[in-house]
Amino acid sequence: MKLERSKDWWMAQARREGGAVIGAGLLAFDPVPEEHGSGAQSAAAEETRIAFGKFVNLMRRRRGFSIEQLAQAADLDASELLVIEDHNHYVPEPRTIFKLAETFEVSQRRLMQLAGLTAANDAGFRQEAVRFAARSESVQKLTLEESSALEAFVAVLSDREPKRVK
Repeated sequence: MKLERSKDWWMAQARREGGAVIGAGLLAFDPVPEEHGSGAQSAAAEETRIAFGKFVNLMRRRRGFSIEQLAQAADLDASELLVIEDHNHYVPEPRTIFKLAETFEVSQRRLMQLAGLTAANDAGFRQEAVRFAARSESVQKLTLEESSALEAFVAVLSDREPKRVK
């Protein structure tokens, strides 16, 4: 028994699924710029990954999560989240993007573009990502909690007792 579907049937199915991202393995990805492109394209991907790290950091902080709490909520490794927030060369796995998009309630497709896993189809996306990253750099003083954590870690690095932050 051979089951055949018309193009109209497939189009109707696609419309029913709305904006959902559907894929099957690595072949379903859009081409990644640095795989086939020039140094300029590689620099553009790095710029969006900077914005990706800042986005993850700010969304985590907005929700009042420590890195460990976000790792638990998203079912990810805390070490990977640390790398995402601090190293723009790191390209996360698709599962990581899926879990973060689900946790932050944002588009998986756009988050994959921001992380450098897929190419953005619109030219303004990279510009907006860079603008966001530039604007999100904090100039605020450390909170008491951040100061205490920093002092405790400096003490560990220096093999001494931590100072009390007032």
